[in-house]
Amino acid sequence: MLALVALAVVVGVVAGSGDGGKRQTAERFVALWARGDYGGMYELVADDITRSTSREAFEAAYRDAAVIATVRSLRAGKARDEQRGVVAVGVTVRTRAFGTVRGVLDVPVAEHGDEVRVLWRPSLVFPGLEGRERLSRETELPARGTLLARDGAVLAKGPDRSSEIPDVAGQVVGRLEPIPEEQRATMRALGYPDDAQIGVSGLERVFQQQLAGTPGGRLLAGTRVLARSEPRAGAPVKTTISPAIERVAIAQLGGRYGGIAAIEPRSGEILALAGVAYSGLQPPGSTFKIITLVGALEAGIAKPDTQYPVVSEASLSGVAIQNANSEMCGGSLVASFAHSCNSVFAPLGARLGAERLVEVAERFGFNSSLGIPGSAISSIPAADKIGDDLAVGSSAIGQGMVQATTLQMTLVAATIANGGLRPVPTLELGRRPQHIRVTTPAVARQVGRMMAEVVRDGTGGAAAIDGVVVAGKTGTAELRSTVSTGDGDDPAHLQDDIPDTDAWFVAYAPERKPRVAVGVLFTESGAGGEIAAPPAREVLVTGLQQRPAR
Repeated sequence: MLALVALAVVVGVVAGSGDGGKRQTAERFVALWARGDYGGMYELVADDITRSTSREAFEAAYRDAAVIATVRSLRAGKARDEQRGVVAVGVTVRTRAFGTVRGVLDVPVAEHGDEVRVLWRPSLVFPGLEGRERLSRETELPARGTLLARDGAVLAKGPDRSSEIPDVAGQVVGRLEPIPEEQRATMRALGYPDDAQIGVSGLERVFQQQLAGTPGGRLLAGTRVLARSEPRAGAPVKTTISPAIERVAIAQLGGRYGGIAAIEPRSGEILALAGVAYSGLQPPGSTFKIITLVGALEAGIAKPDTQYPVVSEASLSGVAIQNANSEMCGGSLVASFAHSCNSVFAPLGARLGAERLVEVAERFGFNSSLGIPGSAISSIPAADKIGDDLAVGSSAIGQGMVQATTLQMTLVAATIANGGLRPVPTLELGRRPQHIRVTTPAVARQVGRMMAEVVRDGTGGAAAIDGVVVAGKTGTAELRSTVSTGDGDDPAHLQDDIPDTDAWFVAYAPERKPRVAVGVLFTESGAGGEIAAPPAREVLVTGLQQRPAR
């Protein structure tokens, strides 16, 4: 609930001084009410009443009335002189569901020794109540707004939420359900009955406030009507979802467990979400090397032409970290990135250090909400919680305790595509683009060129598109370990077991003037270059065929 309007008052019990003291006490009582200071109000109530009405019951009465009336704010007006032990105070109450209610609160006051006290009664919880009348409401819910795709096609409309494109709607629209228990108090204060349906997932949840409109109905004092209003229908929402790209994402997912996301890099507009693209967390594997690479270039501990030994593994904290399939890997930083050398990037991450690695990851959006209801938060442990060089090196290659959603890693690629500016993701078409500076344009250009080498001459060749320079990064997250202890039975010797690896690929195209960024994850499916890159290619091809939305 929005904060009640604050009024400057002097707290304390007014000494008895005739009509002026009584008026002042009544004014103070209502002013404290406007501030939401129910405890302060209670201090002004006569002792014989507080003996029969507890502070808890008193405060609950006002809170309940505020919920019933959907109070947004309350303003005290002028008080009249006391008449027969009652001071009338004008009160204006702005409500969410019933408009503005203007009335008079008749505050009974009396001198108790040297002080003036309020002779409180239940009818003082809302202006207009009389005698034993109780405040209640009859709510009328508005028509829910229509959800539209970026091309104007209907995703969900009317009471039955019917769609012109049900194949797309089924993946992104989400569900309407009765208000969950944990949200009932909030929704009651907005005017919703407990059996009302609200968006609990997908676009219905993301745009609940816009789509739901504003309830109307009647606010009652007993059987008398204090206020009435017509419900205001929910607004139509044009989303960023591209039916063409969404269909390809759904087809490429093929019912497998995973996620596919597509984004317009400059605007942050989300073009497609399939599967668990924004809700499923998995180790990002070598796609995280984009972040490690940015940190290393910024810190000056590596350059594109820096040379590294061609080996099958590297040692950190006395333990060997292997390359995928124990491949010999190394050479220049460009080649090491293109071929995803753990033997280069794990030690590079350890040299960068936990503090800097975490700081760079957080700039890319880790450990922060994406601002989309229902989205999981991608995470990396705090620097002092990661551990030794082995743990830091493992984190630098997207292993250890690093967790990410497909949407988050798509945003990492989109940030590089956007010259180091991380776009704030949005599902609402036409919103003004927002960006957060992550790295310099120079570093972003260097990383983008290296990502292009991944597709041109590295592990991401399956994402290549004729006539288009695609920039990408593969990831094969080992669900057991990339660490070898030298024992033939250790987990590292099981890394070729396909069900024990998540397949990742993130990319954008074209490399020079990017129009689409994509992220693909298939859990327990194999190598990213073989499994995730081909679907990413199909999404990119379709994305590049689309015209910009008007």
